[in-house]
Amino acid sequence: MCEALLDEGVEYLFGYPGGAIMPFYDALPDYPLKHILVRHEQAAAHAADGYARATGKVGVCIATSGPGATNIVTGLATAQMDSVPLVAITGQVGRPALGKDSFQETNVMGMTLPFTKHSFLVEDPDELYPTMRRAFDIARSGRPGPVLVDVPKDVQFAACENHGYRRLREVPESVASPALEAAAALLRKARRPLILAGHGITLSGAEMELRLLAERTGVPVVTTLLGLSAFPEDHPLYIGWPGMHGAASVNRAIDRSDLLFAVGMRFDDRITGAVDKFAPNAKIVHIDVDPSELGKVVRPTVGIAADAKAALRGVLSHFEDAEEREDDARVPWREEIAKSQEGEKRREEGASGEYGPIRILRAIKEIAGEETRLVTDVGQHQMWAAKFFPFTKKNSHITSGGLGTMGFALPAAMGVAFAYPDEPVWVVAGDGGFQMNVQELATIRDNGLNIKVAVLNNGYLGMVRQWQQFFHNRRYSETPMTGPDYEKFAAAYGLHGKTVKPGDDIEAAIRWAEGQDGCTIIDFHIDPEANVYPMIPSGMSVHEMIEESESSAAYGGA
Repeated sequence: MCEALLDEGVEYLFGYPGGAIMPFYDALPDYPLKHILVRHEQAAAHAADGYARATGKVGVCIATSGPGATNIVTGLATAQMDSVPLVAITGQVGRPALGKDSFQETNVMGMTLPFTKHSFLVEDPDELYPTMRRAFDIARSGRPGPVLVDVPKDVQFAACENHGYRRLREVPESVASPALEAAAALLRKARRPLILAGHGITLSGAEMELRLLAERTGVPVVTTLLGLSAFPEDHPLYIGWPGMHGAASVNRAIDRSDLLFAVGMRFDDRITGAVDKFAPNAKIVHIDVDPSELGKVVRPTVGIAADAKAALRGVLSHFEDAEEREDDARVPWREEIAKSQEGEKRREEGASGEYGPIRILRAIKEIAGEETRLVTDVGQHQMWAAKFFPFTKKNSHITSGGLGTMGFALPAAMGVAFAYPDEPVWVVAGDGGFQMNVQELATIRDNGLNIKVAVLNNGYLGMVRQWQQFFHNRRYSETPMTGPDYEKFAAAYGLHGKTVKPGDDIEAAIRWAEGQDGCTIIDFHIDPEANVYPMIPSGMSVHEMIEESESSAAYGGA
């Protein structure tokens, strides 16, 4: 097992030992593999996930049988929903004990089949090495995802061979010329087109191709939540991200567009809302590496099953030179979008000097610098970060999108920090999600990770409370939440902490955190009823969007 990991170029493992995986841990000290002891198996999966997202390599997590294996399930589902390459290795009871309800026996293979790319139970010792190697091939090929390798304890003890493996040969992506030509023709003819870029851009390393296509065609770029940082937000062609909590101007632009050039995204329901009302006047080019995504939600005019980088290069071949801007028929379209953004920009500028999420997030970027990688948890703070933290560095935004996993950010940030120890890593979390895996502060301390944490503390499960406010007549059932004194809590772990309340100096607190060695927690107390605007109710369309009026307090209570 260790030799297979080394042969795959693995450097870091995130795990937690136990009885059924003990033979592996007994062998581990004899190999140059860096094992990170987490404090909970779910955190091991999220840390491997964060490492994989940050590097593009396959992340690896380890757990024992029974509760150890079941604890990583949420992390596997998180990786599956967001197409993250992961290999999870679990110990299992010995083969003679299988199927007998033995101590700490669970059918983890059967349990994980619905949300992994593949799950293996290794019953033949001679299949162990090739199965390990095959797991990595599956995890990173095509549409990436998690793979489980479940290894009975007696198989780990058995003698076996480490040869006979033949690497799977990936067939190079070939994009049919007629499909490319059709996509390019639609893009050339459209007068109100948008490029809609998703996580597939980052996964395929197609950021440069995306930028070239936008610049050669003059088409505005929209990114999904997971597509943030695939296109620099300070670029004049970038207009924002869409969906339930995306910018109103972006949602309206999609509604008015005549072509959506969608690449590396899957038309998630948080983007489309009511599918029958989504982009009603637009033809759709859909490029995705997974053929099953084409037509699954939105029927494309042209569907191309291909890697984003390969497909974009093919389309770019039809736009060799930048088009003339003076005669560009899309100038009125870009001007129309810019005009629709004016009200949003006024509200944001009006609130940027006030104490609140906008000022906090922009101050982090300004003080931490351009190289900052931001890892967010799930909730209101996640939406505020997506809206107000300027992502100008490639692959600098890490979050749980499809599954929306609270407790993701702190352990995922560990993976990012191990991948890039010399670059600033910030966590932005709510007081609810932060408490879900807060035990990993011990892992962070023991490994000397320089992770800075901003807790946007509103004393609520904020996003649920917002829904209760809008749709349940302010019946705040089980959403008020308390937590520790984070200054004292940080001190208990041997870390630095500071509480910041309205009226305190936000920038000074962030500069203080940046000046501390190791992990630092800043507990920002914010308005308990601050809301995320706009909001499209679930299953509704852009025409039912709830917006904040310009006259109301920016991003405050309704």
